[in-house]
Amino acid sequence: MLTLHAVPASLYCAKTRLCLRAKSLVWREVLPAGGYGSAEYAAQVPAGNLPALEHEGLLLSDSEAINEYLEERFPRPAMLPAGVHDRARVRSCSRFHDTRLEPAVRTLFDQVDPSERDPKRLALSRDGVAIRLDQFGQLPRHGPLMDGQGLTLADCGFPITLTVLRTLDDVMALNLNWPGAVSNYFAAVQNNPFVAAELETYRHAIHAWAHNAARLER
Repeated sequence: MLTLHAVPASLYCAKTRLCLRAKSLVWREVLPAGGYGSAEYAAQVPAGNLPALEHEGLLLSDSEAINEYLEERFPRPAMLPAGVHDRARVRSCSRFHDTRLEPAVRTLFDQVDPSERDPKRLALSRDGVAIRLDQFGQLPRHGPLMDGQGLTLADCGFPITLTVLRTLDDVMALNLNWPGAVSNYFAAVQNNPFVAAELETYRHAIHAWAHNAARLER
């Protein structure tokens, strides 16, 4: 049995759940023992981060490592292209999500509460996100998704982070300019049934978090 340590509003937990869904796997999901950041959870998962996956005596943390493991352990349906070059391209796009786009979006998190906002920091964060959105729009894609019609490992992170960003854009009135290529990709990927199923529940979790952080009525 696959056991996923996760919390509802975590972006990276949703990224891994999407991979699990796309491979039609059955898993058991548990909250981190003692709460995220607790000594009890660190005793189980030394890295202390989320998500974490237990399977057949293996303990893994970090969503990218987990998703790569799922791809190798459960290779059908394939979530990496067949060709070496295309596999490298998809992996590169996935790394762009984890090391460029998501970190830029994350800089907005401590600015959601109006009482904690620093206009200069917020402007820098907004500009940083805009740069990453432009870069994302220029990433090479082979079709409406990152590699044609089917989900790849690269498509697991982007729809989650873009959902978070869309929520923050609305809550914080960021008035971001979404490049056409990004908007088109986001519209296309949401039509995938596995993405739609994950976002059905994830939107509620991230909406609640953002509105609570912004001290808005829900």
